[in-house]
Amino acid sequence: MRILVTGFEPFGADTSNASEQTLKLLPQSLGEHQIHTGVLPVSFRRSTRVLDDLIATHVPDALVLLGEAGGRRQINLERFAVNRMSARIADNDGAQPAGERIEPAGPARREATMAVPSELAASEDAGGFVCNRIAYHAYGLPIPAQFIHLPAVRPDRQRALVGAETDGSAPVASELSLAQLADSLTRYLQDICFHHGPRR
Repeated sequence: MRILVTGFEPFGADTSNASEQTLKLLPQSLGEHQIHTGVLPVSFRRSTRVLDDLIATHVPDALVLLGEAGGRRQINLERFAVNRMSARIADNDGAQPAGERIEPAGPARREATMAVPSELAASEDAGGFVCNRIAYHAYGLPIPAQFIHLPAVRPDRQRALVGAETDGSAPVASELSLAQLADSLTRYLQDICFHHGPRR
């Protein structure tokens, strides 16, 4: 099977994003299974278009979408995404929606479509920023999808400057390293391969 894993570029006052940095540490394959990666813009308007282009290029059997949440100390699987855009800071295009619906006629929320047992903790609050925007889009696609929030880990233990757009308590410092994030996510990708099997 083919799994597409995406992360986000830096945003706000930061020059790093844990989701993008973690992508660089993931394997390109797990046995016969292929792992493709891509980086999404922190943009309410452009992120879904870039994701759709990556899907058209790689034709994945499963989607794993990574973002960072500055108020988290652990990795969280986001069970739901809500039909709302509410930004405490502007995205990288300068857009700062204040409660608008993502899809005027869409459901109030969508649930993750990846049914894979995992040791990772679940969350039911993906926030209102671009992470939630891309999760809402992905959970409506005909491909099993799971959005995952990572703690805002920085190289050399630097402190994240952003994060309150997802968690009001942000930023907090996580004890995890980028290598540990990648190891946990690699195990999650292995779980996907085990439960879904090879492409038929």
